[in-house]
Amino acid sequence: MPFPKRFPGLGRLFRRLHRDERGALTLETVLIIAAIALPVLIVIIKYGWPAIRNYFDRGLQSLEQNTDEVTR
Repeated sequence: MPFPKRFPGLGRLFRRLHRDERGALTLETVLIIAAIALPVLIVIIKYGWPAIRNYFDRGLQSLEQNTDEVTR
């Protein structure tokens, strides 16, 4: 059985959705933001992540040392 005959209202729905342009500007804006943010995120993860991780590791070690000194 052909697709339109099984779901008669579906073709009408698809035509209506195709004509409806609401949200197109929002979608374009999201795609542009993603196109800018994704390369930035990749660079930060690839090159900046070791520095960020070391910064937090040093802070955690300092906190642990200070906690040990206070509890003695």
